[in-house]
Amino acid sequence: MEPETSPLLTSGFSGSHEIQGIGANFVPMTLDQSAYDEIIDAPNDVGYACARELARTEGVLVGISSGAALWAAEQVAERPENSGKLIVVILPDTGERYLSTKIFA
Repeated sequence: MEPETSPLLTSGFSGSHEIQGIGANFVPMTLDQSAYDEIIDAPNDVGYACARELARTEGVLVGISSGAALWAAEQVAERPENSGKLIVVILPDTGERYLSTKIFA
């Protein structure tokens, strides 16, 4: 998953975005591009919305990149070919550092 406004991995374009923790303006030399099947472009607002929803409904405090990762996993899970399959997502950050930001305001 990468920010849709900074699709460096899929198009080579690096731009500004609001999903902190992902979408650095470079491709790490250690990235094995054969290790993943696809990259999903996440809109800026989904990281905030999903992080808030996860805190509200499940009591799990996560950050913006985790919210975006959850959104991407939901997109994959909703595909007909994935019906009945277990989809696993890694939530890469905590929401503690975002308590005073618009994510939880």
